[in-house]
Amino acid sequence: MRVDSHAYAGYFVPPHYDSLIGKLICYGDNRNQAIARLRIALSEMAVEGILSNIPLHRELMLDEKFIQGGTSIHYLENRLAAIHAPRS
Repeated sequence: MRVDSHAYAGYFVPPHYDSLIGKLICYGDNRNQAIARLRIALSEMAVEGILSNIPLHRELMLDEKFIQGGTSIHYLENRLAAIHAPRS
């Protein structure tokens, strides 16, 4: 696992910040191992003071389509559209 970020404990995030304040990278001997490691890392990760997309990534690591692999570049766009589609 690797975390790349310019932020540190006590860092002040300016009001007009770049939305990429950090990047989490997990790897493994295979896809399932990498996903398992990412689930653990995301369960322990905390960002305070601003909203983050950690909850979304936690959900994605449980999504069967993502876990199986073979998703397209439009996977996330389509998934978010389905979640936010008006219900009849």
